Amino acid sequence: MRWLAAGLAAALAVAGTGVAGQAVPVPPPTLTPAEVPASFGHYQPPRRYHEQVTHSFYVTLRDGTRVAMLVARPAQGGQPVEDRFPVIWHHSLSATQQPADGVGSRAAGFVTMPNLTDHGYVVVQVARRGNGQSFGTMRGYHDRNEAHDAYELIEWLARQPWSNGNVGQYGCSNTGDAAAHAMSVNAPHLKAVFAGCFSWNKYDAMRRGGIFAQWGTGPTRTIAQDMAVRPVDSDPDKVLLRLAAEQHQRAVPLFEVWKALPYRDSFSPQLQSPFWAEGSASSYRPQMVQGGVPLYVVGGWRDELRDQGLIAQANIPGARILIGDWLHCENDGFALVEEAHRFFDRHLKGIDTGIDRDDPIHYVVVGPNAWRSSKVWPLPDARPTPFALTARGLVEGVFTGAALRRDFAVDYAVNCEKSGFGPTMQPCHNPGNGWSIAGPPLTAAAEYTGHGVADLWIAADTPDANLFLYVEDVAPDGTVRVITEGRLKASLRRTAEAPWILPGGYPWHRAFAEDAQPLQPGQPARLQFDLMPTSWTFQPGHRVQLTLAGSDWRERARDPQAQPRTITILSDRDHPSSVVLPLIRQGGSGAGRPVATLRRAQPVTAADQSARVTR
Repeated sequence: MRWLAAGLAAALAVAGTGVAGQAVPVPPPTLTPAEVPASFGHYQPPRRYHEQVTHSFYVTLRDGTRVAMLVARPAQGGQPVEDRFPVIWHHSLSATQQPADGVGSRAAGFVTMPNLTDHGYVVVQVARRGNGQSFGTMRGYHDRNEAHDAYELIEWLARQPWSNGNVGQYGCSNTGDAAAHAMSVNAPHLKAVFAGCFSWNKYDAMRRGGIFAQWGTGPTRTIAQDMAVRPVDSDPDKVLLRLAAEQHQRAVPLFEVWKALPYRDSFSPQLQSPFWAEGSASSYRPQMVQGGVPLYVVGGWRDELRDQGLIAQANIPGARILIGDWLHCENDGFALVEEAHRFFDRHLKGIDTGIDRDDPIHYVVVGPNAWRSSKVWPLPDARPTPFALTARGLVEGVFTGAALRRDFAVDYAVNCEKSGFGPTMQPCHNPGNGWSIAGPPLTAAAEYTGHGVADLWIAADTPDANLFLYVEDVAPDGTVRVITEGRLKASLRRTAEAPWILPGGYPWHRAFAEDAQPLQPGQPARLQFDLMPTSWTFQPGHRVQLTLAGSDWRERARDPQAQPRTITILSDRDHPSSVVLPLIRQGGSGAGRPVATLRRAQPVTAADQSARVTR
């Protein structure tokens, strides 16, 4: 990508500066240590400013495409402070942070990042081409056009009179992906990235196990929906917004693109690209490592991209990660912006915030809801513990007898909303759906932290079958909670060595078209696959349960060749089926270190908001 550097920087034409009046360049401020205790979850330097001014406008890119930008600057007396500040930007779906952009309206989360103007930052929102107020047509999802746009925009932001040249980027979900791709083009002025809930590899995230059962398929908006977005300041009558909205409609819906790409090496006729590779951050790992941009990853144990964050952390040297008991891009009261502030102060202002002395991995153990930290993942004390499927039930240890053969019907009408879960990207336990096998009540608490692995033998009467496995916690009163999951399309069961680091070295499937192995009717086939990572505590008296199903409510386009009426599970001496779970028993010495009680995020008050001046 370096060959682009000089050309892209020179090609950028600017349609507006975003500055009210002429800024007076001044040297960057002298950096001093933060005036508060610096530790994970506790970072509150005093606010330097209490006002903010914003201005939105268009910037013209190298190919003539105009993208919308909103710049928020520290202010005093209703006027922007004429100083040079570090810049933090967000490559979003609109310049005005709509709820559908991926960050949503979550308290103290990514959506409140613009409040860092109070601490001497300029915070910028840019609508990606083909989205929001920007012109252009989206080509797939995170193609190289967007990455090259990021290079231009980073270098443009570094040159502005209100910028000191140090640029950071943040995002979550689709904007987290955009931030990861910005790391792949080695923009000289990109100094730090804070990204949540993004995909390391698009195929493994969007067709996990080769199955199209990912809840979301990206933005698809009508002209009316686009016209509801607030226009840039110079377009009060929405004339330009209308023209941009019409260009957006030329995009191929992502559902149609992904549905046509069943294999990792599938070629997209709509996009004229092997798009799983083009759109994956993993394809540019050498460039990301070469660039050396510090990365801080945010994830959630109830987000279906949680494994992707841990893989990214393992593959980018020096990367950090925090994972809470959160859904997608949520943080449930955790002071997330304070942690982002601590990260950006270290890398954009050179302040010793203590972050370099922290363990790189912070995670919460669900149950006690205790934060822990670790230098490594998997945890040294998380012992791979096999559970054999037998006719006597789920038995801890290797298979020793009691052969099992069980047929179960596949319910293609399963719906999580009937179970009260709703569209949260999560699986659910529907009594009677699939087949469940449980172990005896636990006599002592057991912590499950890490990645599990399934090693199962199945048979079906169709050329293919989708197998879903849910690991569940059964309470003494019979309440069942799904704590993690795994899945695999039977025809893509051939394993291979992953081209990147997998924390724990669990099975990986290349899933090229030539790797497909159809099932033979009635013949056993071995399926080995990983389970999504989590950290959960099984309490005494609870039971570990596995539920196997042939369908999931999140499936978006079922393969007619993979719809058996029944699936057979086998477990005997020749076909021993088991699931290995990473368990830490009471008294384990290698578990993550406890983290001090964290301060909950403080809401922004109405008085604070009213002090901000919007222009």
